[in-house]
Amino acid sequence: MAKQIINSERISQVDFIQGRPGQYRAIVKVQAGFMTVVNDIGIENNWGKQQWNCAMDVFRNFKRGALQTIEFCPEGQERFLTVFARKAKKVVLMDTQLFENMTVGDINQDWSNTNLYSQNNYQLAGAKTWADKAFVKNTK
Repeated sequence: MAKQIINSERISQVDFIQGRPGQYRAIVKVQAGFMTVVNDIGIENNWGKQQWNCAMDVFRNFKRGALQTIEFCPEGQERFLTVFARKAKKVVLMDTQLFENMTVGDINQDWSNTNLYSQNNYQLAGAKTWADKAFVKNTK
């Protein structure tokens, strides 16, 4: 059963991941100021396994201000789909999987200067701690 998303900031929502396995890549801004693409394959660990198994793994992997876009390519397909995008300090698009799994701590840690940081949204979701979900109802 899908969780109801609480999205007071009206961030565009897509539903491309749908729990499917696949590859992720990130478009990031490096310290020198230009953009580059980071593929999961390029940062495999010593055992040859993927490091990024979900979009939240990618989201949590980069320093403040670096991550611009996350793309997902479902297993068996050749095209990458945008599942997270930001424009300056405004997140403009997120996949349902990110909405469902993002915690207050994920946002407060490195994204407090963007529209993800919304006390109104936290209140609507019933979030009281950093471990609480930021975009779905917290029940305790």
